[in-house]
Amino acid sequence: MTQRLAVVGQGYVGLPLAMRAVEVGSYDVVGFDVDKARVDRLRAGESFIEDVESSVLASALASGRYEPTSEIERCRGFDVAVITVPTPLREGLPDLSYIEAACELLGPLVTRGSCVVLESTTYPGTTTEIVAPILERCSGLVVGREFFLGYSPERIDPGNRTWRFENTPKLVSGIDEASAAAVTRFYDSMVEQTVVMSGPAEAELAKLIENTFRHVNIALVNELAMVAEELGIDVWESIRGAATKPFGYMPFYPGPGVGGHCIPVDPSFLSWRVRRRLGHALRFVEIANDVNEHMPNYVVHRLVLGLNRRRRAMNGARVLVLGLTYKRNSADARQSPVVPVIDQLLELGAEVRVADPHAGEFALDERVVRVDATRAEAEAADAVVLLTDHDAFDLDMLAGAAPYFFDTRHRANGASVEHL
Repeated sequence: MTQRLAVVGQGYVGLPLAMRAVEVGSYDVVGFDVDKARVDRLRAGESFIEDVESSVLASALASGRYEPTSEIERCRGFDVAVITVPTPLREGLPDLSYIEAACELLGPLVTRGSCVVLESTTYPGTTTEIVAPILERCSGLVVGREFFLGYSPERIDPGNRTWRFENTPKLVSGIDEASAAAVTRFYDSMVEQTVVMSGPAEAELAKLIENTFRHVNIALVNELAMVAEELGIDVWESIRGAATKPFGYMPFYPGPGVGGHCIPVDPSFLSWRVRRRLGHALRFVEIANDVNEHMPNYVVHRLVLGLNRRRRAMNGARVLVLGLTYKRNSADARQSPVVPVIDQLLELGAEVRVADPHAGEFALDERVVRVDATRAEAEAADAVVLLTDHDAFDLDMLAGAAPYFFDTRHRANGASVEHL
């Protein structure tokens, strides 16, 4: 029997989930989003997410089992609803307004026996302390007795062709045993493996642990890169050497900063929760925040020094920036560390030109010129800086043509190349 699925939010998390639900054939899917322009693009069969090809979207629309809409009433009668809205930081504080707004819209549509799942990344306690009360108030029903509620953290990795939605193990949880069973049944139909957690708080914390682990280790190697430069040591060779140990070590690599929705944001959710509930700092997270947030400053500092050694001032220099997105071979530019690098270069008086074959429409300062990564652009630049190492860049050609090539990803070699 076909069930009705409502997916609230049609972004990097919600749209792949909706497409997978159509693919398995057990659901009629309503994809709700408050952004009417986004919905119009989806209705026209135009995907804005690299993990969902427009042909896949067109097939879903043609099947009659996917309906994108900006009208919440179209979600009425759902059997399962999944909330996949953003959870940004505002001035360092978690902003749950999108979750709260989604619950206010969805709550009146909750019926006996229906199941609601939160996938948005958030701090432990959100599902039971924020989501449950709103849904109960708006529906007039009792959670756990008249409808089911659970949490299952998203694990979408934009651009990853190996680990996709369906073959990435899925953590699932419910506020009680019956809810956990309902949530598990739903995701068992969608993914190859579910891992049942004892409760939403444990699942919420697990998601934060995943990204805090990466955040802290990236900060460690970023700080080591800065120290190694001053000591005259090749940190990249040292990391490669350490990585030959077959146990007790996992390699992480330096870069111009962290980006995406998860790593720059998620650890701060955990740090905020610990400080608010327990009254003390989560010190590793706050140190990692400090290191990673200042990496764009360090990149610009190194560029200034590199130009100075070549008797060139940054003021008036022409700088070609390679990459806008936070991740190689991806169009995802959320929280990209490239943006603060560009802003600082402009403040120092540089003429900035940017090449990125993946980034589509992107809000940049009007002084920035979008170009292709050609030999002529590299030759005309006073400095070329590689910030995102897309495979589409011919790095041998660009490094060979550039008078000064600053490589923050250790992907190029040559006489003009300087590594982070």
